[in-house]
Amino acid sequence: MLFANVIGQEFLKNHLTTSVDTGRIAHAQLFVGKAGSGTLAMAIAYAQYILCANSDGENTSGNASCNLKFEQLGHPDLHFAYPVATTSSVKSHPVSSHFASEWRAFVKENPYGDLFDWHKYLEIEKKQGQIGVDEAIDINKSLTLKAYEGGYKVMLIWMAEKMNTAAANKLLKLIEEPPSKTLFILITENEDQIIDTIKSRCQVLHFPAISEAHIADALINREQCDTKTAQKIAHQAQGDFNKALHILHHDGDDLQFEKWFITWVRTAFLAKGKKESVIALLNWSDTIAKTGRETQKNFLNYCVHFFRQAMLLNYQTDSLVYLEPETDFDLKKFAPFIHGNNIIDIISELQEATYHIERNGNARIILSDLSIKLTRLLHRK
Repeated sequence: MLFANVIGQEFLKNHLTTSVDTGRIAHAQLFVGKAGSGTLAMAIAYAQYILCANSDGENTSGNASCNLKFEQLGHPDLHFAYPVATTSSVKSHPVSSHFASEWRAFVKENPYGDLFDWHKYLEIEKKQGQIGVDEAIDINKSLTLKAYEGGYKVMLIWMAEKMNTAAANKLLKLIEEPPSKTLFILITENEDQIIDTIKSRCQVLHFPAISEAHIADALINREQCDTKTAQKIAHQAQGDFNKALHILHHDGDDLQFEKWFITWVRTAFLAKGKKESVIALLNWSDTIAKTGRETQKNFLNYCVHFFRQAMLLNYQTDSLVYLEPETDFDLKKFAPFIHGNNIIDIISELQEATYHIERNGNARIILSDLSIKLTRLLHRK
């Protein structure tokens, strides 16, 4: 992975390469940011810079055979851990090594892909992947071995917030006092979900959203997108290159989420005067509850953004409004119903619903309760 292939983030590129050039490599580092901001791509480029003894800020001047191994993500001293779940071929105790070939193919296809993309790639989108204690045992075993090429060993843990408590506790001592020349790079979208004892032992790097200009340039140069379309998508993507790709290729879930959302708010709005609308809300809850928990969480997160965009439009901050419904829904007519007296409670209810779904609550009950509450909140003056 060349640093040149990492979109934007020039300050972080310079910081990481300088730390290697000056011999100041922190043994445990935490990269915080959305998958679409380039955390994984940067981590791989950084690991390559270290393991292949590259210099001058790019991965071209060091060990040629080492750099070639990185192109295939097959370097023996680069280890990965990521959330997994049982599948038709792996029926128990799933660990990352069971999915190594799928992982390499996934990262090569789109190093900016997020957790839900990974779940869909493995066809486990109805499950919640995790990094469990079996994975922690594997990590301990692999890092006790000597480095294949005699230099550093790098353990890259992607979506580290998905480590369960048992795995985190088992890795704590290893992260605190790793073997000589062992580097941990933990990647997370939500550092608050990393236990404090691990987070306190890591050097934390926050990845900002990618600029619209950099996203537009990447779409033009990598996807052969015309300038006008690239600029429009870059604005809608809000610094997330993965989202930009989904918008460009129309292969994301936003259109389905939009249809669910519109049905939901229209039915909830009518429920005050029509009792039959309550039945429709319960049927809507049943429909969403039949999807996977990751889909449910992503949908609720989408709802949060939709409500926020409506409020921004209501308060005439048009420059911050990037949402453009693809259906016949008029955001301008909806916006007056979302305001300072109900937005906080709406967001709070959505986040609470997400919390309970993540913890395996009954989705039908959670979504039904949320829907009934929304009928009151939308009519609040």
